[in-house]
Amino acid sequence: MAPKFGTSGLRGLVTALTSSLVQDHVRAFIAACDVGKGLFVGQDLRPSSLRLAQDIVNAAHSMGVRVTECGPVPTPALALAALDQGSGAIMVTGSHIPADRNGLKFYTPRGEITKSDETAITQALGIEPKTSASRAYQPQKDADVGARFVARYVQACGPGSLAGRQVGLYSHSAVGRDLMADILRALGANVIELGRSAHFIPVDTEAVDPDTRSQIAGWVRTHSLDALVSMDGDSDRPLLADETGRIVPGDILGQITAQSLGAEAVVTPISSNSGVAQKGFDTVALTAIGSPHVIAGMQQQGGKVVGYEANGGFLLGFEAAGPAGHFAPLVTRDCVLPLIMTLLAARGGTVSQRVAQEPPVVTVADRLQNIPQTRAQPFVASLAKEAQARANFLAVFDGQEATCNLTDGVRMTLVDGRVVHVRPSGNAPELRLYIEASDPETAAQMLDAGLRHLAQNL
Repeated sequence: MAPKFGTSGLRGLVTALTSSLVQDHVRAFIAACDVGKGLFVGQDLRPSSLRLAQDIVNAAHSMGVRVTECGPVPTPALALAALDQGSGAIMVTGSHIPADRNGLKFYTPRGEITKSDETAITQALGIEPKTSASRAYQPQKDADVGARFVARYVQACGPGSLAGRQVGLYSHSAVGRDLMADILRALGANVIELGRSAHFIPVDTEAVDPDTRSQIAGWVRTHSLDALVSMDGDSDRPLLADETGRIVPGDILGQITAQSLGAEAVVTPISSNSGVAQKGFDTVALTAIGSPHVIAGMQQQGGKVVGYEANGGFLLGFEAAGPAGHFAPLVTRDCVLPLIMTLLAARGGTVSQRVAQEPPVVTVADRLQNIPQTRAQPFVASLAKEAQARANFLAVFDGQEATCNLTDGVRMTLVDGRVVHVRPSGNAPELRLYIEASDPETAAQMLDAGLRHLAQNL
């Protein structure tokens, strides 16, 4: 996996993320983009993240930029701290991909970098920095980033608001695991930590593997949990299982959270559950997949707008009222808000009962891993161009195409309303398959059949 740079950041194999490559991108970012009062630097718990964070500090130092080292913190906590101080930020994380890969995620004082920022950074690569030794600063430490992140939720939701709830926390190697425990306990929940790991475990909240699903269901039964929560490696994507052990899709968490916060406009990728259109929001805008596209859509909408992705990452675009206070806007993926707001929405009943109130549309997704783009992209391109290729693929599902949407990948709606959506990952060697149906059994059967067909033919 050669390093790749885009609005989702720089990603690649750790062996390819050399100090010279990383520092070149950091210097280009500082030269091309406004970093305000300085640069906040955070990292996840991958073995390679500490070295990459030091590369960032060294590059920023050479540019005469003031650096604040935050250590291991969740991506949304780092973004919140930098925004509060009018500074840029770089998070060292490969998100949900395996530990042999890593990356950098870039923020200006306005939030995640945009497509125009991406172009400017790319054009600045290889340019020697023009610095003055008199502008060099010694890095500072900020040990309170996590505490301020915890306070955000406790102040808005109120201490004790989850009193009486038995909540499991699948910690694994998520960088936000301890902060999540602090938040839940401060809200009154009885927290049982499970599965803590000293080595990095890649958890994709949008495509949880069968063994992990089984493990989660077992924990829920053994400990009589009201819910189980978890997150991905850099803790910007949530995972929630209900009291039966069934995982709640991330876009359903988004729908519930948007309603709970009083949003009037929702922006979400085209891969998200289409039931959101039935919930009475003033506007539902669909975008290509990826937080930069969601953010651009939110900027166009304005007002009481939120965004979320099928992976559950939630973006808050306005000052929203919580049960006890207010949430300041945070227009970057956050895993805590959708978890907490869904648990609060289920008070007086169970999580599954609250989920059952959503429109009867079921979405599931998974991916084939280690599929290079040289194989995935031609396959998806043929589906996009050739009606016969789509017809052949849809025969796997005994379906016939009604409409086809090419906003991101190939999304085929069948005459009976089911949906089959194929898309190559933009930052990993994966091919993703999204299914939408009216019931969980049909959706699961279609996903299994589709993945088997793709595995046999790619």
